[in-house]
Amino acid sequence: MNPLERIARSPVAALEFANIVLTERDAPIAVTPKDVVWSHRATTLYRYRSNRRSYPVPVVLVFALINRPHIFDLRPGNSFVEFLLNEGFDVFLLDWGEPDEADAELGLEHYVCEQIPRALREVQRASGEEEATLLGWCIGGTLSLMHCAVEPQTPVRNLVLLTTPVDTSGSLYATWVARDSFDVDLVADVYGAVPGRTIDWANKLMKPVNNYWTTYRRLWQQVLDGKARREDYQAMAKWVADNPPFPGRAFRDWVTWMYKENRLVRGRMRLRGRRADLSAVEQNLLVITAGDDHIAPRQGTLPVLDQVGSQDVTHLDRPGGHIGLMAGSKARTEIWPDIAEWLAERSDR
Repeated sequence: MNPLERIARSPVAALEFANIVLTERDAPIAVTPKDVVWSHRATTLYRYRSNRRSYPVPVVLVFALINRPHIFDLRPGNSFVEFLLNEGFDVFLLDWGEPDEADAELGLEHYVCEQIPRALREVQRASGEEEATLLGWCIGGTLSLMHCAVEPQTPVRNLVLLTTPVDTSGSLYATWVARDSFDVDLVADVYGAVPGRTIDWANKLMKPVNNYWTTYRRLWQQVLDGKARREDYQAMAKWVADNPPFPGRAFRDWVTWMYKENRLVRGRMRLRGRRADLSAVEQNLLVITAGDDHIAPRQGTLPVLDQVGSQDVTHLDRPGGHIGLMAGSKARTEIWPDIAEWLAERSDR
């Protein structure tokens, strides 16, 4: 397109750009059919409908506390859930829901020692199987790892950790919140439930140019060139903007125990009086890191490989960022098949 053509197209492109941005909340996401299996307080366990289940060991998806788990099922054609179902897996989703101020006293122990074990019991009941796979992403991976570290009798056979914080020393987050001047108690006490938008704003400030300028500049260029993918952009933008509150106590626990004191990797994490001993983790373990991950950088995940007691340990490192690794346009061909193959080899009776 020559300069004159670009000038002539600009008014139309501006209207299309504005329409894409202003209607992103109308984008359909997380539409794969599913049924409620169990719920308690804000947490809900779903089971996705399927008539193609061929692997007996069910897969339980666990995401972070600071975003909705819809990223697992972003949109038709770009859905990890849809992919797993087509591969023959029985897929469950643990959704932390929308905590509010009534949930302010829920700490990490609530999720690790209560909700995950309860959900796994319901998975056993619904599937009729004795074992399951826990597949955790971001904080969801850390919670899943903690569960396996404190529950020696857990029914988890396979543990998959996607871009999971384990050793937080030297991370960008630690630079911000581990310093003495960051008063996590004040934040937790003032808010009760820390607003999701506040945490989203802080996350975006980690890469402000990319989040507040580059994303829109890229979309504008794509619109101008007639190459904009409305569905892709809107689905991701809608998910990014949906940030549930973070219960105050859980926020305090997470920042203090994981960033200020770095307890997990140092063997000092205790939940309900039990030590989260990584050497007690004996599940088949798949660890996936992303080369451009600034939220859970590779060096902060790798220590888990040497500390667990697992005999079957696999590490996959791929290009991409914290979210793009699993939800980007190349995920379907570059990482999803590897995960499915790994699971398939460890999901028979």
